[in-house]
Amino acid sequence: MLEVNTKAPDFKLPDKDGNSVSLSDFAGKRVVLYFYPKDNTPGCTRQACAFAEAYEEFKAIDAVVVGISKDSAASHVKFAEKYSLPFILLSDPTLEAIKAYDVWQEKKQCGKVSMGVVRTTYVIGADGMIEHVMPKVKPDTNAADILAYLKN
Repeated sequence: MLEVNTKAPDFKLPDKDGNSVSLSDFAGKRVVLYFYPKDNTPGCTRQACAFAEAYEEFKAIDAVVVGISKDSAASHVKFAEKYSLPFILLSDPTLEAIKAYDVWQEKKQCGKVSMGVVRTTYVIGADGMIEHVMPKVKPDTNAADILAYLKN
C-alpha cells in the first residue's frame, strides 16, 4: 500500500465512454479513488451501489468518486447502466494505476493462489497528496466509512 502523506501517482486511463482521464484533472479537489476486482460481481456491485447511493453527499462536500478496475470500457458501460452509477469508472487493463497504487497483490481463495486487485480505497487531498488509505475494505461499508472520514 502507498503511505499517507506521499504524492499520489498520476495516471491517464480511459473512462467508460473512451475519454482519457488523469488524476491531475481533479487538482484542487479531494478524490475518492477506489480500486475493485471486477464489474458485476456481488461484492463489487454492492460497493458500487453504495457509492452511487451516497453520490450526492460526496458531491455536496466537493469530493470526486472514481472507481478503477482492469475491466474493459465496454464492461464499465454495461455495469454503470445496469446499476445507474453516476460516478467515473476507469478501465485499467494494463494495470498502470493498479500497480502504481500497489493494489495488484497475491490473493488466496479456496486454497488457490492468484494475483488480483485487492479492494482498496485512497482519499487524495486537493494538494495531490494521499491523505487516507483503507486497505482490504468491506464492500458494504466502504462508501459510508469514506464519507464519515471526509466529513470529519
